[in-house]
Amino acid sequence: MMARIDHVGVMVKDIEASIAFYQDVVGMKLKDRLIHTNGIIKLAFLGFENRDETELELIEGYNDQLPQEGKVHHFAVSTDDIEAEFARIKETDVKLMEDGITELPNGYRYFFIFGPEGEVVEFFQRS
Repeated sequence: MMARIDHVGVMVKDIEASIAFYQDVVGMKLKDRLIHTNGIIKLAFLGFENRDETELELIEGYNDQLPQEGKVHHFAVSTDDIEAEFARIKETDVKLMEDGITELPNGYRYFFIFGPEGEVVEFFQRS
């Protein structure tokens, strides 16, 4: 079951500067940070500490060739059964970005699909 938009992923060149900006200027709080299971990509989740809020995910190391405007990489919808959603999507004509479900070191699990205009949508289950 889909419950809400979980987060919006934004690619950044300097995650430390971006964390500082979103904390000091926007007033958000750093809620979690980790290194992706691939050992390269750095992730940070920020929010206003509201329950069930949509968070901002900063992503460093995915792509350093960002346009001046920055790049929203994806938005994520939350699910409480990632396996069921993956199986359901596999039965459609929707194009998957990867062949399986990825698990992060903190237990979060996800997979990406492409929308009709090439936009990236993530199915995301928190641990």
